[in-house]
Amino acid sequence: MSAESTPDPAIPDPGQSRTSGPGRRGKGRRRKPRAQRRRALLVAAWSAAGVVGLGGTGAGVVLYQLNGNLQSVDIDQVLGVDRPARADNGSQNILVLGSDTRTGGNKKLGGGTDDGTARSDTAMVLHVHKGHKKASVVSIPRDTLIDRPECTDTDGGEHPAANDVMFNSAYSTGGAACAVKTVESISGLRMDHYLEVDFSGFQQLIDGLGGVDVTTTEAIKDPDSHLDLPAGTHTLGGEQALGLVRTRHGVGDGSDLGRIQLQQAFVKALVDQVKDIGLLGNPKKLYDIADTATKTVTTDSDLGSVNSLMSFATGLKGIGPADMHMVTMPVVYDPADPNRVLLEKTKADQVWTALKHDRAVPDPATEGTATGGAEGVVNAGE
Repeated sequence: MSAESTPDPAIPDPGQSRTSGPGRRGKGRRRKPRAQRRRALLVAAWSAAGVVGLGGTGAGVVLYQLNGNLQSVDIDQVLGVDRPARADNGSQNILVLGSDTRTGGNKKLGGGTDDGTARSDTAMVLHVHKGHKKASVVSIPRDTLIDRPECTDTDGGEHPAANDVMFNSAYSTGGAACAVKTVESISGLRMDHYLEVDFSGFQQLIDGLGGVDVTTTEAIKDPDSHLDLPAGTHTLGGEQALGLVRTRHGVGDGSDLGRIQLQQAFVKALVDQVKDIGLLGNPKKLYDIADTATKTVTTDSDLGSVNSLMSFATGLKGIGPADMHMVTMPVVYDPADPNRVLLEKTKADQVWTALKHDRAVPDPATEGTATGGAEGVVNAGE
């Protein structure tokens, strides 16, 4: 796949569809000692939760201020009762999206547009297993051609179903509620929660943390994401970190799949980094990071308060990088368009069925599928 023929990753093409109809073709860690595990898979939730531990008479004021930062959407009310049943085994499913919707600064980062359109470059289903000691993460390629269900947005607008459209068209069409409904349609899993992370806020958050340490095994250069990293160990500031998780042309085969592999590696590096920043001993720094974090995330209404985020993050306290199994939803390259991928349904069903029954994703479910060729390019720390 050539970089010239691949769309700019900062400007998805949510309306583009393939005209061949629904008959789509296709077939088919770094470990750390247990003592180093920390409570955050999502550093935004972790930082917000940590403020509650400041204590003292000022805690109520702090919580009030941070609650005012949060935005939430009532997914359950919009989607109603025609949804997959909730799991009864103690496990949870959370849809995590990376978007450019919260601030105008996203335009400067290559993610915003002047037409007011919301974009979604990153989608992960986080499955927290029973007991909350392990998690499985399934990344959904934004370029996957799917059948999008009919959906209603949070303003009551109705959007008809569409066949053979890019996965990220769900968010661009109907926002969070449509994205959740589409993921539930694809997976058959109930999304218990929704977390959306704003890209410009993400950049500020990484800067507030003092950067994230990664090692690149080869040079990465992508003018589209403004990233130029030689091979070696780096402490990435916010701008470079954002460039890394958004780059596609600089690694592997230039597809969205390679970018997903970088994102998964960065998430593990970020979780590793949080344990070392010493926030609990620095109340001002903790507050500043939590202030940014709560301005950065949009949640479902059940997570729409700092106390709820605290409870959520506490439920993840036993999960560290070694306990996270990260995979990409099984897809194959579309023979009709090298810039798109098709669901490998048989293998994808194995992934979703495993999670439905709270089991680990079996290795054969992801073998022989498109990967992107960027595995091992980025690793945590040194």
